[in-house]
Amino acid sequence: MANARFAWGIDIGNRALKAIRLVRDGNNQLKIDDFEVIEHEQILSQAGDNRESLIQTALANFTQRQNIKGGAVAIGVSGQSSFARFIKLPPVEPKKIPEIVRFEAIQQIPFPLDEVEWAYQLFQNDQSPDVEVGIFAMRKDLVNQNIRYFTDVGMNVRAVQTNPLAVYNALYHDQRIKGATMIIDLGAENTDLIIAEGESIWMRSISIGGNNFTEALVKQFKLKFNKAEELKRNAATSKYGRQILQAMRTVFADLVAEIQRSIGFYASTHRDSRITRVLALGGTFKLPGLQKYLQQNLQLDVARVDRLGTEMPADARFLSTFNDNVLSAVSAYGLALQALGEAKISSSLLPEHIRRERMWGEKTKWFAAAAALFVVGTGMYAGRVWYDNYSYEAKAPVRHSLDTVYRQASGLDSAWKAVESSGADDRKQIAILTGAVNDRNVVPHIVEDIGTAFPPMPSIDALKKIPRGQRKIIELEGWKMSYFPDLSPQIAMPETQFTGLAEKFDVDSEKKSGFGTDNTNQPGGPQGKKKLIKHTGTNVNRMKVNNNQNGDSPAGPAQRGYIVTIRCRTSNSVPADLVNETVVKALKARTQDSPNPPQNYSFIRVVRAEVRTINAQDRPASAVRNRYRNPMANGFGQLGGINGGGIQPGMRGSSSPFAPPTAVIGGPQHTEDNEPKADPWEDPLVPGESMEKDSIITLVAAVVLDPKPVAKDNGGQVASNQ
Repeated sequence: MANARFAWGIDIGNRALKAIRLVRDGNNQLKIDDFEVIEHEQILSQAGDNRESLIQTALANFTQRQNIKGGAVAIGVSGQSSFARFIKLPPVEPKKIPEIVRFEAIQQIPFPLDEVEWAYQLFQNDQSPDVEVGIFAMRKDLVNQNIRYFTDVGMNVRAVQTNPLAVYNALYHDQRIKGATMIIDLGAENTDLIIAEGESIWMRSISIGGNNFTEALVKQFKLKFNKAEELKRNAATSKYGRQILQAMRTVFADLVAEIQRSIGFYASTHRDSRITRVLALGGTFKLPGLQKYLQQNLQLDVARVDRLGTEMPADARFLSTFNDNVLSAVSAYGLALQALGEAKISSSLLPEHIRRERMWGEKTKWFAAAAALFVVGTGMYAGRVWYDNYSYEAKAPVRHSLDTVYRQASGLDSAWKAVESSGADDRKQIAILTGAVNDRNVVPHIVEDIGTAFPPMPSIDALKKIPRGQRKIIELEGWKMSYFPDLSPQIAMPETQFTGLAEKFDVDSEKKSGFGTDNTNQPGGPQGKKKLIKHTGTNVNRMKVNNNQNGDSPAGPAQRGYIVTIRCRTSNSVPADLVNETVVKALKARTQDSPNPPQNYSFIRVVRAEVRTINAQDRPASAVRNRYRNPMANGFGQLGGINGGGIQPGMRGSSSPFAPPTAVIGGPQHTEDNEPKADPWEDPLVPGESMEKDSIITLVAAVVLDPKPVAKDNGGQVASNQ
């Protein structure tokens, strides 16, 4: 790709096609030579069956305006329709890395490898022995569909890259990433969050975009979508600017909450990292006040990307258009850099057969010279053939001896295969019992889903202004997980039996070692005699195996998974409705069919097992006070035995920019001997208020690994929550 005279980076967005052309000048420096933006006649997300024709029309118009012959093309695909995972590799020899990466790809990618196009990129700091690998994948049918749009108009596609990675390549090349930097790319349908630090990156895509702001105006002012979109674009100059921004304020708040949730999770997994600045891009950031709103609520410096490259376009014809659209052109710039071989991340989802065709096409010019040499060597070859035939016949006895040895080896190989095939049932049982360990990386993601299902908590001052019975706050008190080699019988249970699977939370017996399952023996948990007060437990080493040891189910093939018991508390006067509309709804959405699917698991059934008023046994005074002394403020925090336990003192509630999206989890080490006496009914979140009328809610969820279709008899895939 580096041999191309020039390159186009093309990003087909929801509202327009954006393209940037890069060329090399006489000093081998890159320069933005041209820029093109072609708006669609209709927003793609609203086009329905016309979406494909709108894309084809935009590309046809582009090829009519621009000369693409002789140039390379890199195209971008949505980060939400692709898969990305970052993993630290164990210390291995460099030559074994491809084999280890392929093994991890099989474990991580939620589709068979022959159904996806996948690639990987190594990240390594010269000053550190650690090697991190990024694995990227997309379904083959989606990749081929995107490429076909471009090849149908004669474009030479040389790279297919996800838009978040293209944005990272652009800002890394321009040296805009300094320290721990968060990049917020606010698109039309979703927002890509990228946190870059040193030689590593972390990404997440959230389903809030510019269309959500437009939908808020549609709902508030009873407008059609196109009219609301125009009103949003002109908000900065409209005399109704204040009313427009007020109508979108709810979306502003939701966006900040999701960003804070992501920052909290990143801080919990990168304990030594602190985000220092935010780079904002995407056309939606033209909204007046959005940049300032994020800066005030995140308490971080938020800067919009206002330039690209070291040299701006010199042609005044499109310089004004380029400046107006620079916020939404960053991805196209990063794609053009990769097409010229100048990108930090060079992995590509371009299918292998297209790469081979490109390679052979570039070598065609050498075939003529090879043919000439062939003619010259033909005479020499004829003499060589005669000599080789003579030598072959002279060595017939040697060939006979080799055939004998080969037959003996074949017989031994067949005998070994017979031995190897024995013991299949035992190996199957071993595979079942070790299934939970093999899926150790899934548990933190399940725990993350539980944490993010709870509604965000406002500041204490804001909370006190709301009557206690009307607060839409739910506190996560703990959870327990049990592994089953086959969940099929549990999934098929009637709801009354399924709720009986809920595990009990005995606070009196567990308050000394922490609320939840004791994870002292779990990898990454407390070491030696050290005890941590924690509010969650997940002990994969203590698997509960059902009586069906063969892993077979009367209803069909076995489906591995977990039964998860979740306990929470709320002061709301209608606790059941609140839990249904928030936690239960959020967990039911975490399936493989959701817009932002989890990795290889699904919350296939969520049932409310118990709703009752809190009692004295639920609230021992010392356990309550221990729990909220110096709580962590980094999202779901260090989750007990899962991520190693421990605390980060000095932060609490929403006073920190990294305020938790749910109730605080985690706490320091305390004993009852040094605990001050206090009212056991006093709410630790809101001092001075009593919890005597609060409600305790218990939920039971079935989480299936390697999801398969499940019959809907006796409750179905997702049971009702009555």
